[in-house]
Amino acid sequence: MPVTPEIYISRNVQEWATDATAFLLSVSEHAIQSTGQCLVALSGGSTPKTLYRTLRKPEWSSRFNWSKILFLFGDERCTSPEHPESNFGMAQMELFQPLNIRPEHIYRMKGEYEDPTAAAQEYEDMIRRVTQCPGPEVPRIDLVLLGLGEDGHTASLFPGTTALREQNKIVTVGHAPTGITSRLTLTLGVLNHAAVVLFLVTGSGKAEMVRRVIESESEADHSLPSSRISPESGRLVWLLDQAAAQQLTKKRSHREGI
Repeated sequence: MPVTPEIYISRNVQEWATDATAFLLSVSEHAIQSTGQCLVALSGGSTPKTLYRTLRKPEWSSRFNWSKILFLFGDERCTSPEHPESNFGMAQMELFQPLNIRPEHIYRMKGEYEDPTAAAQEYEDMIRRVTQCPGPEVPRIDLVLLGLGEDGHTASLFPGTTALREQNKIVTVGHAPTGITSRLTLTLGVLNHAAVVLFLVTGSGKAEMVRRVIESESEADHSLPSSRISPESGRLVWLLDQAAAQQLTKKRSHREGI
């Protein structure tokens, strides 16, 4: 049975960033209280920058128990960590360094490896060690942050690619149609086993795809990578700004419970 998504809409990007930060704080506190730590998988792209810049503000950063939060990545481009398009590089500059996150709390994908398949296997092995979850069981990540591409992709799971069909591995090699084409990505299996999946989407350029993923009944839209995110026993949350939500026909305010 597909999970019912929770949809929250902020009035503008500034309010969106505050709402997202408050949500992350709540999820992290609950995970730490339950298990002693919080395992977060970060997303790439430009949207998280706004969130990271709010997270590092003193009025927010002081409220997080950073010593109990571990950071994974949902995907990475196959390039060096110093490359301007590296997801890790962006998080390092915008989040980890400003907050003085300890290096042993950061688990990055090794996009610089010549063999991306080896990098994917190494990352899978690392996740299993951190979560103490041997195969073939699927590890449970406390919070996965995801973005939404204008083509419906999420993480580095692109429409029509073999990565979408991977059923045995939790990390695989993805292929993008443009830019740095080779990627490392978490697979649907581990994404859909997360305790909380949070889609972070802003801007009018994403409005049509937001509608297609959340409200469309067409078979083609149901096959989009983002449409296939449906946690088996967790929460699926969409946090949108007004611009990204403008084509939705049923709207909820974030004040109803995020």
